[in-house]
Amino acid sequence: MQNFHMYAATASGIEALAGRELRDLGYETKVENGRVRFDGTIADAIRTNLWLRTADRIKIIVAEFDARTFDELFEKTKAYPWDQLLPMDARFPVEGRSQKSQLHSVPNVQAIVKKAIVNKLSDVYHRRTRLPETGQLYPLEVAINKDHVLLTLDTTGASLFKRGYRLDKGTAPLKENMAAALIDITTWHPKTMPFLDPTCGSGTLPIEAALIGRNIAPGFNRDFVCESWDWVDAQISKDLRAEADSLADYDAELEIYGSDIDGSMIDISRVNAQEAGVLHDIQFKQVAVADLKLELDDGVIISNPPYGERMSDRESVHKLYRQMGHVFRPMRTSSAYFLTADLEFEEYYGEKATKKRKLYNGALRTDYFQYWAKERSQKFTKGKDS
Repeated sequence: MQNFHMYAATASGIEALAGRELRDLGYETKVENGRVRFDGTIADAIRTNLWLRTADRIKIIVAEFDARTFDELFEKTKAYPWDQLLPMDARFPVEGRSQKSQLHSVPNVQAIVKKAIVNKLSDVYHRRTRLPETGQLYPLEVAINKDHVLLTLDTTGASLFKRGYRLDKGTAPLKENMAAALIDITTWHPKTMPFLDPTCGSGTLPIEAALIGRNIAPGFNRDFVCESWDWVDAQISKDLRAEADSLADYDAELEIYGSDIDGSMIDISRVNAQEAGVLHDIQFKQVAVADLKLELDDGVIISNPPYGERMSDRESVHKLYRQMGHVFRPMRTSSAYFLTADLEFEEYYGEKATKKRKLYNGALRTDYFQYWAKERSQKFTKGKDS
């Protein structure tokens, strides 16, 4: 089976988490801005698509070279044996990106790469007429940065944050892989510590916590574009999915809570959790943050509260932050984590964070305010010692 250079694409600030996931799966990695490189076969591409919780997609690096002219770009692209990847009837749209490069016109770059591949395939397949492009999808991308060209083939299709369970969502939903990243940054131990999201919206954080707690592969209930390619044996996916199912812990006892002031969002959360197969693992409740009466010793609280981006919303959002401080600051044995674009969060919460981490929620710069537990209960200490 052919070995490829590949990378896991990630959001900015998440690279190290994806790198750790890949190393836990047994791969050697190289972490770069926005991606983590690793090597593997097409089976490894499917495996990492199945298991990576924080990545956006898995890409095969087809070719890598420097180019400063369109002739250079054309000839070096055409030199690759594209027929090893693309059958005669392949559909291969070419997306493009360019920054800080002499070849800065993205439409022209895309057109040149497309033409080079068409010419190469036409020569190999002895086509005098236009390639049909009626077969399976092979999404290609040409990315140029400082005159360095990266030609890649996407194995994922729809981004990995699309787990397949979110049937409905609120007005500003948190992406599933970002939710998994927020959880990964914390000290949460699923089998020994309770988990709470007090502003759960459509339920993404509690659902991702349940999937982590049960070791359910996040990509188990969806397909990947590479699984339809004619040179990929369908048995590979069947075997990897059977292995993933055998590794899931369906007997684990989890203590996960999700609450929200909006009853309609709680209904949506339950529907999404049911679709994910973890509804029985999460206790959802309609309740305002100010009215929470929850004993949460040795727990982890994660919230992606409203940011108050519009001036008219800021007063109510700041009121919510004050309520959060009033409710959660006294919980000395639990850790609390808040993701918000409002960099004045600490002022309204009433306490300086133990640590802050810059993350990007889509294109929006946010900070992850972390308040670590000041102590642990005797129950937790005894449990860890036993």
